[in-house]
Amino acid sequence: MAREETRTAETRTVMSPTERGTAATTNAPETTPGAGRTHAWATRLVVVGIVLSALNLRPAITSLGALLEEVRDGLGMSGSVAGVLTSVPPLCFAVFGITAPRLARRFGPAAVVCAGMAAITAGLLMRPYLGSTAGFLAASALALMGIALSNVLMPVIVKRWFPDRVGSMTGLYSMALALGTSLAAAVTVPLTDVLGGSWRSGLAVWAALAGAAVLPWLPLLRDRGGDAGAARAGQRERAEAQQVGAAAQQAPLRITRSRTAWALAVFFGLQATAAYITMGWMPQIFRDAGVPAGTAGVLLAVTMVMGVPLAFVIPRVATRLPHQGPIALVLGVCGLAGYAGLYFAPAAGAWAWALLLGVSNCAFPLALTMVGMRARSGPGVVQLSAFAQSTGYLISIPGPLLVGVLYQHSGGWGLPIALMTGLMLPQMAVGFLAGRNRTVEDEATAP
Repeated sequence: MAREETRTAETRTVMSPTERGTAATTNAPETTPGAGRTHAWATRLVVVGIVLSALNLRPAITSLGALLEEVRDGLGMSGSVAGVLTSVPPLCFAVFGITAPRLARRFGPAAVVCAGMAAITAGLLMRPYLGSTAGFLAASALALMGIALSNVLMPVIVKRWFPDRVGSMTGLYSMALALGTSLAAAVTVPLTDVLGGSWRSGLAVWAALAGAAVLPWLPLLRDRGGDAGAARAGQRERAEAQQVGAAAQQAPLRITRSRTAWALAVFFGLQATAAYITMGWMPQIFRDAGVPAGTAGVLLAVTMVMGVPLAFVIPRVATRLPHQGPIALVLGVCGLAGYAGLYFAPAAGAWAWALLLGVSNCAFPLALTMVGMRARSGPGVVQLSAFAQSTGYLISIPGPLLVGVLYQHSGGWGLPIALMTGLMLPQMAVGFLAGRNRTVEDEATAP
């Protein structure tokens, strides 16, 4: 990951003299053994917090996918309403994610992530028991708000606490995220059976994991009184958040002028569309083909768990290539093959299709890697990341909804799978364009 570490160094060099002074003050080495021990203890807590938080960033979605049929029957949902439900995650990510930088500047990233984990806990605990579709949607939105805030701020915390290990810590974070995603898909149905067969208990049980993720962040909120190490940590968090916000405001880029930025945003949006369709609807496709509910959940888990090893492999390969477009093409071909299998033989080749779609869904770490490679400066990365993710999540909103509508009105999966296939083709095209060896600064620098 040589280029990644070089880019991290470049990000540090673009700080203004004032920012360098602030950073020097806030990141000064500890001068006493006690302070050093306190900081080491806090660092270990951050590692635990990152892992537990990442584990909770997808179970709210994949646990629902495994029990979608039971939830629909229990709440009287139509296919179209279920489509709305599967479109809620990207909508919440687009809307609430925008607020994360402002909240971090005011309260500190650790406090916002802690609040996000608490929101996930409350939303997951309440949504099965509110007794109506509207209540279920509202509680789901609360949980997804917490996920959206944490999605945006996890990389900030990684960079803040581990500036020289961004690659390895991002890999750990990505692995935990994929593990949580696949775990929820695999064990939700068996857990539901163990808990008496109630889908409400099967969904609510994931609130316990989210509640555990709140705990490591609580000691990091103390920024005064008795714990000098924690106080300095809180001060450093606030200083870095202010620096990130100032850099984003001062960067002389008009990002919407960049063709590369638009290609990356559309690529991000289309890969997110495919991912949320998969998480929300793939178990139902298999169940309608005669696959038992528990096996359908395990198949989704297989798809999601592919992100564990490939989250390490794809960024490493991508940073060594001058053009990342061929990787986007290979991932797209895997997706097309998986969709063809779902259409022609969904039950007979179910394991193969799950593996192929798992590989295809690893366009997500590729998109994140290209965000870091398509900008030269720290402010450029901030602007490109915000633009690509917010625009991309907005693009991804209609996809799961359209799948639900087509499924409801056609009575089968032919048209929805045709839609998925049709969306994969432009994803491959814009991914190839986004992978070209150029930067947004070359295209979007303000006059």
